[in-house]
Amino acid sequence: MFREDTIVAISTPPGEGAIGIVRMSGELSMQIANKIFRQKKDRDITINDHRKMLYGHIYKNESVVDEVLLVPMFSPATYTREDLVEIHCHGGMVPLTEIVKLILENGASMAEPGEFTKRAFLNGRLDLAQAESVMDLIQAKTPQGFEVAYNQLEGHLSGKVDAVRAELLSAMAQLEVCIDYPEEDIEEMTYSEMTDRFKAAEKSVSALLENSETGRILRDGLSTVIVGKPNVGKSSLLNALLRESRAIVTDIPGTTRDVIEETLNVRGVPVKLVDTAGIRETEDLVEKLGVERSKAFFNRADLVVFVLNAAEALSPEDEDIMKYLKDRRAIVLLNKSDLDPVLDEMTLRDRLGNEIPVIRTSLIQEEGIQELEDEIAKMVYGGQMSLAERSVVTNLRHQDALRRAAKSLGDALGSCKEGMPYDFLQVDVRNAYDALGEITGETVENDLITKIFSQFCLGK
Repeated sequence: MFREDTIVAISTPPGEGAIGIVRMSGELSMQIANKIFRQKKDRDITINDHRKMLYGHIYKNESVVDEVLLVPMFSPATYTREDLVEIHCHGGMVPLTEIVKLILENGASMAEPGEFTKRAFLNGRLDLAQAESVMDLIQAKTPQGFEVAYNQLEGHLSGKVDAVRAELLSAMAQLEVCIDYPEEDIEEMTYSEMTDRFKAAEKSVSALLENSETGRILRDGLSTVIVGKPNVGKSSLLNALLRESRAIVTDIPGTTRDVIEETLNVRGVPVKLVDTAGIRETEDLVEKLGVERSKAFFNRADLVVFVLNAAEALSPEDEDIMKYLKDRRAIVLLNKSDLDPVLDEMTLRDRLGNEIPVIRTSLIQEEGIQELEDEIAKMVYGGQMSLAERSVVTNLRHQDALRRAAKSLGDALGSCKEGMPYDFLQVDVRNAYDALGEITGETVENDLITKIFSQFCLGK
C-alpha cells in the first residue's frame, strides 16, 4: 500500500509553456538534488535553504540539461511530510523529460497517479476528504465550485464529521460500560438521554446531506438537455447561452442530427449543456440515430429544457415529450413569442401543472435568456444556499456514507423508542460511526484508498 522509495513526476500539464515543474518526494530527494543541481557558488543544499528558490543548472555528468529554479522543502513541513524538491525548468517536454530521466537514473521511481497526495494522506497531513478535495480544486469549473472545494481542503467538512463521530464515540463508550458491567454501581444513560444524543447527531448528518445535491452539481456540473421537436429553436438557445454560434441554425427541420455538448457557467453553476436532435418520427437513418441518442440523454439528465413554438399548437411530438416531464426537474420555454401567439401558458398549465416553470422567449431577439439563467440558478441553489456555508458535501461517496449513517442513527432512535437492549443500540451507533469514518478515511478499506488516488492526475 505504501512505497517508501523516492518518487518523481512532472506536475504541470503536457505541452509547451514558459515553465514546467518536476516534483520529487522521499528520503533520497536532497541527495539526488545535490547530485544533479549546481548553484552558482557550487554548494550543496542544506536545511537553511528550506522553501527558498535557488538558481542554478541541472547537469548530466558535465553537460548542462537546463537552467532552473529549485525549491527544497524539508520534512515534515512539506506537502507529503517527506523531503520534497520542486524543479522549475523551461516548459517544453524535452527538458522536463530529460530531468525526470536523470532523477530516475539516480535512484528515484516514477510516481503513480495521485501518489504525492496519497502520501500526504498516509503521513497524516490530510484526511481522505481533504485529499479528495485537491482533485476537486484542480477540476473546478466555476469560482463557486473552487470555493467549495477549498473549504473542504481547509477541513470544514472533516471538522463537522469529526464532531459527530466524537459524540457517537462517547455514547458508545457509555453503552459499552453498561453492557460489560451491568451489576456495577455505574450511572446508566436513560433512553431519553440517548434519544437526545442520537437526534442531535442525526440532525447534524441531515444538515450535511441537505446541500449535498447542490454540492455535487457544483463539483460535477448540472447535466442539462435541450429537447423539443425540430425547428423550435433548440440550437438557437444553445448559441444564445454560449454567446457564440456553436450550432448550425436554419429553417430546415432536422438540421441537428447528433447531440452537441458544451459547458458554460450560469450564475456560478457549471452547466453541461446538450443540444439534441429534434425528437420526431423519421425514416432518415442518420436522423433516427440522432433521435435515439437524444432520448438517452433525456433520460439521464439532471435538468430538461423543453422548447416549444409559441406560434404553433401542440403537436403529437410535443405531447409525447410532455408525458415524460412528470417528476423531472424541467423548464419549459415558449419560444418565438415575437410572433402571433397560438400556444399560451394556460394550455401548458392544464397539462403540466404549476410545478414546472414556463418562460416566454424570443431567441431571435435574445429575449428571455436572463430569466432562464435565473431559473437554473434558483433550482440549484434553492433560494437559500450560500457559499458562506462551509461544509458542503460534493462527493457521491460522501453522500452515500452520510445516508448510511443517517439510516443507522434512525435505527438507533427506533431501538430507543422500543426500549431495546443496549447491545442493539451499540450495533446501530457503531455502524453510523464507521460510515462517517469512511468520509475522513478513518475506517476505509485499503482497496478503496488505492482506487480513489488512482483517479488523480500524475504529479499531484
